[in-house]
Amino acid sequence: MLRYWLSFSLVFATALGSVGAGAQDFPTRPVRVVVPYAAGGLPDTMTRLAAVRMTEIFGQQVVVDNRAGAGGIGACELVAAAIPDGYTLLIVDVAQTAINPALYSKLPYDTLRDFTPVSLMGTSAQFLAANASVPANTLAELIKLVKSKPGQMSYGSGGIGSVHHLSMEALKTPLGLDIIHVPYKGNGQAIPAMIGGEVALVFSALPAIEAHLKTGRVKLLAVNTLKRSPQAPNVPTVSEVTGIKDYDYPPAIGVLAPAKTPKAVINRIAAAVAKAVQHPDTASRYTSLGIDPVGNTPEQYAAQIRIDIAKYATAVKASGVKVD
Repeated sequence: MLRYWLSFSLVFATALGSVGAGAQDFPTRPVRVVVPYAAGGLPDTMTRLAAVRMTEIFGQQVVVDNRAGAGGIGACELVAAAIPDGYTLLIVDVAQTAINPALYSKLPYDTLRDFTPVSLMGTSAQFLAANASVPANTLAELIKLVKSKPGQMSYGSGGIGSVHHLSMEALKTPLGLDIIHVPYKGNGQAIPAMIGGEVALVFSALPAIEAHLKTGRVKLLAVNTLKRSPQAPNVPTVSEVTGIKDYDYPPAIGVLAPAKTPKAVINRIAAAVAKAVQHPDTASRYTSLGIDPVGNTPEQYAAQIRIDIAKYATAVKASGVKVD
């Protein structure tokens, strides 16, 4: 009996050691990172910059696999069904984690059930920008103007259900503002429309409008983050001006793994993501793209995703948009 117990203990200890060693040695082959957007877009560029550093950290190639289309639903479904061993990862923003679940009555994935959060790579502060002809130089003045002329001002967005759309709806609804929504096929079209005067307002990342700020064709009224952005620290937050509690709607790009991926592997990947995005070269490139690099823990990212799900569900409901 004693011999049996000793043999069992040895086997059990060896098994535990193998699991620990497997996590410690991860990865031993290339890691695939699925991006639900086309090559050249912001999430893709961010991922490729981080992948260079992660390849150095892991000593294994980190391969970017672009799976664009359908709001990232197909990419999410693909990774949700992957083997949960850390070798298949998913890049997401709030569109996949929080907006899609609020927009669609049926989805082939569940953010909380099918994925394990790894780390938030970075956030992109979106500034409420106005055409220079708008007779308001602050958000407070804009609110007063809109209330005096309801339904006479318009704003552009990157499309129905986009972060830019929902940022404005989350601003309009509690204040009772009547501003007409003009959706475009992307913010790349909405921004020129605002600069040209087709619409009065738009939420935009700073690099996309910075040149026009210098020429005086555009002015900044507020930022859609909880805290002021280091990119433009003199621009107040929406919450500061309006008192709307917890107003925080920036695109947030992060990394998910399939559910049931071993915790030790998740921690190993999260540490590599944090080191990659916080590397001076990567951080500098992120900043030039209007991204504030983060690189937080799986627990911190999981908590943020839960907040986002509740927040965007409210914003989508306020917008009245639903996709079946």
